[in-house]
Amino acid sequence: MDEQPAGPPSTPPPPGPSVLPLRGDHGADWHPVSPKLAGVRRVSATAALLPAALALAFTSVYLWWWLAIGAGAVVLVWARLMWVPGVQVRAISWAELPEELAIRKGRMWRRLVTIPYGRIQYVDLSSGPYKRRAGLADITVNTASPASSGDIPGLPVEVAEELRVRLAARGEAQRAGL
Repeated sequence: MDEQPAGPPSTPPPPGPSVLPLRGDHGADWHPVSPKLAGVRRVSATAALLPAALALAFTSVYLWWWLAIGAGAVVLVWARLMWVPGVQVRAISWAELPEELAIRKGRMWRRLVTIPYGRIQYVDLSSGPYKRRAGLADITVNTASPASSGDIPGLPVEVAEELRVRLAARGEAQRAGL
């Protein structure tokens, strides 16, 4: 019969939540994304819809009056797009757990993605022109399976850069044991 060598017992992993919920914290340290992301999404929606609204308004005044209905519909769509980003952004959060990264998104259709650190292949950091102006960046965590990959939009640039380095290091350390 083999005996265990005398010495201190192995230390258990740091405590983490046993169940990750779609709502609430349940012991995990959930971090929200920057509220500036809602403003960036609103600017993007306005930039996309403004040409269509102006074209419809011009043609409805000078050519066909019934196109004013289309211009009104574009304005209603724009008004909805001014409200939705705030709701969406408040529903995005992420947590670094002992063995995995967890990302929650969605208000009506909630989604929880957990990415084990050992499966991380590479971590992308990106930022478009509107996000750069707001000081925001996106993190994309890539694994071999697209189903277990995930992204965190709208992080402050400093936070995104630090998180990218931490995730890459954890992925490399846990993958080294394979």
